[in-house]
Amino acid sequence: IIHRDLAARNILVGDNKTCKVADFGFARDVIINHVYERKSEGRLPIRWMAPESLYDNIYTTKTDVWSFGIVMWEIVTLGSTPYPGMAAGDVMRKVREGYRMEKPEHCKREVYNILFYCWDEDPLKRPTFGELVVLLDKLLVGENDYIQLDRFPDHAYYNITGLSGEKL
Repeated sequence: IIHRDLAARNILVGDNKTCKVADFGFARDVIINHVYERKSEGRLPIRWMAPESLYDNIYTTKTDVWSFGIVMWEIVTLGSTPYPGMAAGDVMRKVREGYRMEKPEHCKREVYNILFYCWDEDPLKRPTFGELVVLLDKLLVGENDYIQLDRFPDHAYYNITGLSGEKL
């Protein structure tokens, strides 16, 4: 299954802090060739999409990995909208040019490195979800604070409602 709309708004947190992925409206079963090609136009979660999805309408588990990196950024910034202050068209252009969101000041390097790994231009160089589990487990073994809330700048991030599906 390729979700195609991984975003913090689609993650439910239940008992014992168990996270569950929701909203499978864009999901596709791609068991045969592991790739889905979008054929129709419509509103898209542009800020969460990998370059190959934005420009070539190609969706794989590696495009979901890209989106997972964006979800982690949302968590680190306490729910801020990805690419703050940018219009959808600017996000598309900047991502194509190789731009990646910077490390938030209050985020430890170890966490940001995982996000950045998810955002590799080459989908084949992005981690698998299995590899992400191993990386995140390694982080959790230590007793570190990976988000330094005392360094969280009040003005740096903000949330804009209504961006879940943008159309150019």
